[in-house]
Amino acid sequence: MQLLHNVYQVGGDVNGITWCGMDAGFEDGNTYAISTPEGVVFFDCGNGATLPQIFDNMRYWGLDPELIRACFLTHAHWDHAGAAHLLKARGVRLYAHRNTAEAMAIGDERCCGFAYHKEFTPVAVDVAFEDGATFVECGIKIHAMHLPGHTQGCTAYFFTLEGKRIVACGDVIGTLFCGDFGWSGSIDFDKKIYMESLRRFAREDTDVMLAGHGISYFHQPRRRVEQVLNAALMQWR
Repeated sequence: MQLLHNVYQVGGDVNGITWCGMDAGFEDGNTYAISTPEGVVFFDCGNGATLPQIFDNMRYWGLDPELIRACFLTHAHWDHAGAAHLLKARGVRLYAHRNTAEAMAIGDERCCGFAYHKEFTPVAVDVAFEDGATFVECGIKIHAMHLPGHTQGCTAYFFTLEGKRIVACGDVIGTLFCGDFGWSGSIDFDKKIYMESLRRFAREDTDVMLAGHGISYFHQPRRRVEQVLNAALMQWR
């Protein structure tokens, strides 16, 4: 599904772009592909079982899976990062916050395979970073903001295309189909830390927010973040 010029959602089962056993489920997080003259950049990569579907979706839009150069992981959960080992085997560079990288290297409960009755295949991330790191990949300048809470490694990635400031935020913000917050069953979920991350995120103006599941936001995404912060303050404080 083309979202913007050169920005595509190629995976995600809530809105039926991929399918892995249930209709409109949460088994497969959203995968976004950014097309550039230097190659394709992924944000998240799905659970692994859906990777052939993701590649088929890319081909439909004229994107070559052989040109995937990098994948930026928002967090270590199986539904978002389960395919990382398959991309690594294809020579794709993997980026993740240090905490996410540690979880993925072990494949332990922080990857939440247990929630899906699956095993997370461990994988070594190529670039493990701290909050505030900035990278240039395929000509795109990408800034990482560490926003722990849903997991302790949750990260949002900010970049600009065609004058639009875009953020891929994973599960920092819950889909409107299922409440305000990302799933709270993570081993390392923390309400207090999550609220502080929401406060920080709510200060950021963006033009487009690419969510971890379901719909993305194309009109004043900051309003949605502020809504979630407000809900957290009322429910958790």
